[in-house]
Amino acid sequence: MTEIRDATADDLPHVMAIQNALIATTTIEWRDEPYTLEDRRAWLAAHEQSGASVLVAVVNDEVVGFAAFGDFRDTNRWPGYRFAVEHTVHVREDQWGTGVGRALVEAIVDRARAAGKRVVVAAVDASNTGSIRFHERVGFAQVGRLPRLGFKHDRWLDLVLLQRDI
Repeated sequence: MTEIRDATADDLPHVMAIQNALIATTTIEWRDEPYTLEDRRAWLAAHEQSGASVLVAVVNDEVVGFAAFGDFRDTNRWPGYRFAVEHTVHVREDQWGTGVGRALVEAIVDRARAAGKRVVVAAVDASNTGSIRFHERVGFAQVGRLPRLGFKHDRWLDLVLLQRDI
């Protein structure tokens, strides 16, 4: 059974480990350096301060995934974006295909809806076809592709944007 709950500071080492697991070897995140506990503390504090959600999935008393949302664009500068958020979802690799990701996405979408948001955006590396297919299965549609936008592992990367209206 998967429990979805708000993340706490005690969850951050697990969140960090899940995020860092694939940074060095994949383009799941366009980041070269692993996250630090300090990074994750600041990230959680910023989400809490802004009213955005960070959730964790717990199976057998272990954090096995997390999801969060935040502003899609700088809504102070461009308030027209205030009804759109971008989400992130990460699941420990041994839990892929178990329904944890779906439970996290549905919970984070519910939180976004309750916060008065109308659209959730996912930005996925084009080579991450598993994530693209997953997002399509949970109600997202591809709405754009930005070619050669990022760079990692000595190659240019395309970004696929997916959107789910809520």
